[in-house]
Amino acid sequence: MNENWHVREAGDVLAELASGPRGLGAEEAAHRLAEYGPNALPQAEPPSALRRFLAQFNSALIYFLLASAAAASAIGHFVDAGVILAVVLVNAVVGFLQEGKAQRALAAIAALVAPHANVLRDGRREGVAVADLVPGDIVLIEAGDRVPADLRLTVAHALTIDEALLTGESVAAAKTTAPAPAEAALGERHSMAYSGTLVAAGQGRGVVTATGRETEIGHIGTLVGTVDAGTTPLLRQMDGFGRRITVLIGLGSLVLFLFAVLARGYGWSEALIAVVALAVGVMPEGLPAVMTIALAIGVQRMAARKAVVRLLPAVETVGATSVICTDKTGTLTRNEMTARRVAVPGHDLFATGGGYAPDGKLESEGDDVAALAASLPLLRCAVLCNDARLHPVDGQWRVEGDPMEGALLALAGKAGIDTLHLRSEWTRRDTVPFDARHRFMATVNHGADGRTYLCVKGAPERLLHLCTRQLMPDGSIVPLDSRHWHLLVEEAAAAGERVLAFAAAEAPAGPIRADALGAEPVFLGLVGFIDPARDEAVAAIAECRSAGIAVKMITGDHAATALAIARALNLADRPLVATGADVDRLSDADLPDFVQKADVFARTSPEHKLRIVQALQSRGAVVAMTGDGVNDAPSLKQADVGIAMGGKGTDAAREAARIVLLDDNFASIVAAVREGRTVYDNIRKVIAWTLPTNGGEGLTVIAAIAAGVVMPMSAVQILWVNLVTAVTLGLALAFEPAEPGLMARPPRSAGAPLLDGFMAWRVVFVSLLFALACLGVFHLAQAQGRDLETARTMVVNTLVVLEIFYLFNVRYLSLPSVTLRGFLGTPAVLWAVGLVSLAQLLFTYVPLFQEVFGTRALTLAEGAVPVAAGVGLMIALEAEKAVLRRFRLFGQGGAA
Repeated sequence: MNENWHVREAGDVLAELASGPRGLGAEEAAHRLAEYGPNALPQAEPPSALRRFLAQFNSALIYFLLASAAAASAIGHFVDAGVILAVVLVNAVVGFLQEGKAQRALAAIAALVAPHANVLRDGRREGVAVADLVPGDIVLIEAGDRVPADLRLTVAHALTIDEALLTGESVAAAKTTAPAPAEAALGERHSMAYSGTLVAAGQGRGVVTATGRETEIGHIGTLVGTVDAGTTPLLRQMDGFGRRITVLIGLGSLVLFLFAVLARGYGWSEALIAVVALAVGVMPEGLPAVMTIALAIGVQRMAARKAVVRLLPAVETVGATSVICTDKTGTLTRNEMTARRVAVPGHDLFATGGGYAPDGKLESEGDDVAALAASLPLLRCAVLCNDARLHPVDGQWRVEGDPMEGALLALAGKAGIDTLHLRSEWTRRDTVPFDARHRFMATVNHGADGRTYLCVKGAPERLLHLCTRQLMPDGSIVPLDSRHWHLLVEEAAAAGERVLAFAAAEAPAGPIRADALGAEPVFLGLVGFIDPARDEAVAAIAECRSAGIAVKMITGDHAATALAIARALNLADRPLVATGADVDRLSDADLPDFVQKADVFARTSPEHKLRIVQALQSRGAVVAMTGDGVNDAPSLKQADVGIAMGGKGTDAAREAARIVLLDDNFASIVAAVREGRTVYDNIRKVIAWTLPTNGGEGLTVIAAIAAGVVMPMSAVQILWVNLVTAVTLGLALAFEPAEPGLMARPPRSAGAPLLDGFMAWRVVFVSLLFALACLGVFHLAQAQGRDLETARTMVVNTLVVLEIFYLFNVRYLSLPSVTLRGFLGTPAVLWAVGLVSLAQLLFTYVPLFQEVFGTRALTLAEGAVPVAAGVGLMIALEAEKAVLRRFRLFGQGGAA
């Protein structure tokens, strides 16, 4: 199909599509329906529930856990195997529930298409199902209709269409039948009406040029369907980590088994039991569960901040964000037109307040009273030449009609004008509706005193062409200062304002037409409008900058408007503005450098947004994309974490995103980043606690086998420690609050490993300390003549006490832990320590446990030895922290 319908004359389009003013015949429409297919968007076949559930097990770490369960079962430890399998199942169920709606974006877009349309068939008007529309059909549209297909307009009467879901524009676009320039952006193709958009005012008629997937909204749907949502940095890291540790433990276990049998003379069954128990002990089987719980806690905390997480790992991913690509309209701005400036001869006034509430006042740099009096003729004209209505809904003022007309009513209210009373005093006698051809609206209003006035509002250049005189504050009428007003219009455009001009005159006796107003209007002045920035967005962007997160605005609006908002938000010291045309000129190889330098992208299409996100990701950036329209859906899905607006956002945007902000507040993104960083810190703490404690167990056993001496712990005792501590002490770290200075750090690199240099050092260092302490206690007990069971009991208690002390130390990876706050801990930590302590008392002193695990009751002196070892460990680790802080050697997760 021809993609340049907007360039061609309406008659030529009808001829090419073999259609005419009477529309298609029923037989021809049926033939074309068979040829082109239904006017519906393709729906991706979602995976079955069973397939989605089984996909949760497709992870190296899960295979690793299943192998652990098999190993535990092989040596008869079915309780431990059951715990491991329960962890796997819980992880799969949580993932299944959280990710179940990931494929609904296309269905949400399809729901935007109206179910029925009014068409001409054989010259008769009839209603048909939207799915039955075909190219060449003549469709009738009017205010309130959703456009059912892409149309080349053939008739347009005062027609304006809200195209925000495609272009991001906050103001309805005026439509005409005249051809548009070939290079016109989507939002400037005034001769076209696009499927899914909403008719705001007027009436029109058009010939269908595209249906289904060939429409602009269908093209976006295709983009959404082809974008690979990818995976999150955390999942990629955990998957790689699981694969590496599985291979390492497997090879290590094989080497140790062969060494024990061949070099130390162990029986193969004895060696196998010891090595399998060791492997189960070293495997961090509690890590996936703790990671899932840490993410779930982040979900709960973010829900309290009005952010709904649709994909669990997105909690952590948003914490890794290095670039936020944000839409402008409704995200950084209020998506509410506000009249903020009034220019009349001799005076400039500025309106306070925002939105459509008539609260505030008009201020000037000089005499406010004189300036307000001079503006009253303009404000009276703005109220009378106006079809909008303002009314409060649930404490919020809402506009019924054109947003700019609603803003004019609010402006008049700020000047103290009772708009309802004024309209009742000046009844409307005649109207010339706004039309893109003449670019103004005019009304004739009759007053109670018998006077009749013509009120005109419209495009400044059009009214400056109509008028030759202007009204002065003293009531005199003088020649128009055209140059002055043109300069003011240029200044307003540079400031990102939309401008309307106003004029008035005594009304003629007869009816008025667009080409015959009957009297020459007198120029009254200008009103500048802006979609104001959200106040909270300014602070949020400042915090993003302090956290090292770049913020880039991507909008379909004009460059001047976008730049003005960027400056108001302090988006950058000197915002650099690029356009969609600039993006088109660059190849995929050149685009990344360009995108990194630009702060604002204006006049962008969905394809531009998608390319910008992909370009940033190609340079290693973790990209969060915010948006609310259908036009944002592809880039929301492509981004590492898509953040949709829940209030003003479309269903398509919400379904394509991973996080939905219920309050549409950009500031909530900063809170989400904070929570994400906290979650990542806690996951690092869990790893920093799990691997050294498991490593300490492993080194203790390996040292004994290497030395050919008796094992300091039996296989069943190793499994006991693993069972009791992994689901208590490790889990407590998932509830840790944010560390001080969390948002003062730069974003971590997308490729940063979970085990960086600091973490690797900590694993080795703490593992060695654990092994030395356990072996030292074991040999001390034997040297003092204690039996093997008592010595092993002391070693197991030493290992658990070391893990408790290390838990308090690792709560702060870099900051000192020997503080009142550090000792008090969190409720989760205190509960975990209490449960483990109770379990160890049962393990040591209850006869049933003594029989199963081969333990003995310890005296007070014997029980003091593990506590002394824990104190020694804490001293050594605090000294290590002090040295690392001195030389700033902490990894990305710790605040130095």
